[in-house]
Amino acid sequence: MNSVHDMGGMHGMGPIVREKDEPVFHARWEARIFAINRAVGAFRKWTLDASRYSRERIPAAEYLRMSYYERFIDGVVDLLVQSGLVTREEIASGKRARGSKKLAPAMTAAAVPALVAHGVPASRAVAIEPRFRVGDRVRAKNMHPIGHTRLPRYARGRTGSVARDHGVFVFPDTNAQLAGEKPQHVYSVRFAARELWGDQASPRDSVHLDLWDDYLDHV
Repeated sequence: MNSVHDMGGMHGMGPIVREKDEPVFHARWEARIFAINRAVGAFRKWTLDASRYSRERIPAAEYLRMSYYERFIDGVVDLLVQSGLVTREEIASGKRARGSKKLAPAMTAAAVPALVAHGVPASRAVAIEPRFRVGDRVRAKNMHPIGHTRLPRYARGRTGSVARDHGVFVFPDTNAQLAGEKPQHVYSVRFAARELWGDQASPRDSVHLDLWDDYLDHV
């Protein structure tokens, strides 16, 4: 995204304040919306990337005002309405519309521990030739997509080297639009800190980013 939703390297956002002994949830409603998000996701009406993209469509001012789990609420409500699982009127009233079909829960209590522990794998066991090899010099594309992407702005147009090939995974840019998985290789790419941040960065530091084939070009 080319907005406040991609905060990596963005100036003027203030320091990151670490909360000592931070709890998993600050309030019971946060735990509840986390559970709801997982439970309705089990209907498989959308993908993980589509879920992320739903939060990235929140207007910038609202996004900055909201807490982390408030963004979850906004995103999952949009997905529920778009998928036809509920209507805006049902969300507002908290009651099922008269005559609407009642669905059986897609997730059982027995399935929760494994889902929370392992999630839904995005790796794919398909034979696809990698475009790059370990040690290759690569440049992240200077791209500015309208939709979802996992290529951060601060790395676009920057040069690095392939440190590892993780294998084949679902491509988030198309998966977020429900336009197909487009599986391809994902690489750990090492960028020198000075390549990203300039001479003020330490010459000893580097950043590793996991990047898909479609994000990279040969140097």
